[in-house]
Amino acid sequence: MHFYQHHVFFCTNKRDDGRPCCENYHASELRAYAKQRIKDLGLSGKSKIRINTAGCLDRCDEGPVIVVYPDETWYTYIDKEDIDEIIEEHLVNGRPVERLKI
Repeated sequence: MHFYQHHVFFCTNKRDDGRPCCENYHASELRAYAKQRIKDLGLSGKSKIRINTAGCLDRCDEGPVIVVYPDETWYTYIDKEDIDEIIEEHLVNGRPVERLKI
């Protein structure tokens, strides 16, 4: 059994050299939103869901990225609605969101 049912890593990397990076898409703000949303739903804690910050996940060219473990599912997203869909469909109902997968 895994310590967490799902462990979600948000890349919040900020590059200072002008190359694409996740923080250019408000990654930290949306990570905080996801973390609070999981808490509000009562889904945080041991054997549940953990939302974490990650350094560079080396896929910044594909937009802001998150990865969900243990499923090894990579997503991009645009806004809170996309985060809500990932939470509801994948994390709660076990159905990956195909339109957001990378």
